[in-house]
Amino acid sequence: MVRLVRRLVLAAAGALMALGVSWAGPAQAAPKPPAGVDITGHQLAEPLRLRAATQPTEVVAVIDQVNWLSRAGAAIGPKPDDLGPKYTVVVLAGETPTQTYDLYPLAVGGPRVYRPAKQPDPAYRAKAGWFLGRLNMSETLRTAGVPLERQLDTVTGGVGGGERVLPDESLDPGKDLGEAVGELQRLLLLNVGVMVLITMGLAGIALLIRRRTR
Repeated sequence: MVRLVRRLVLAAAGALMALGVSWAGPAQAAPKPPAGVDITGHQLAEPLRLRAATQPTEVVAVIDQVNWLSRAGAAIGPKPDDLGPKYTVVVLAGETPTQTYDLYPLAVGGPRVYRPAKQPDPAYRAKAGWFLGRLNMSETLRTAGVPLERQLDTVTGGVGGGERVLPDESLDPGKDLGEAVGELQRLLLLNVGVMVLITMGLAGIALLIRRRTR
């Protein structure tokens, strides 16, 4: 009798867990990282083309300069005379431009990033804004091939203003923090619901067995 009870409980738990998984649906594939970046700007006679297939380290490092930007930046940036040389970074999906940013690694007061409201991909909606850049911007661009003098005091990097946006796992600058938090909340609610169903199922089985054994 004890073995029969155990089998019934295990079978019920397995069925309820399988049901919960089926409700959750198939796991969504992680978004693919960008295929590369193009860099144009001061003293670059032609675009600097970096591709993840051949230069993954450089591509990740350059995208890391812009993938933390928050939804809203400052409306007014430094004076034009204080910006220094400008480098435009275009993020690619395949060979299609999707996002663009203006980087100022030698700006007075620290590196700056400007995100234009008009982006190559209409699906990527962004608000124009200025942001404090990472302290290692100059060294990152120099390592990628931009003709800049070495900055020994900024090798360790760091971030200026703004907030870092989830998730880092995809290196996707368009990932929205609010969307990620919403997905997390839905997942937690789903898990709670599955646990409640399992508990109710086990309680029902136990009550049924108890009545039959009286």
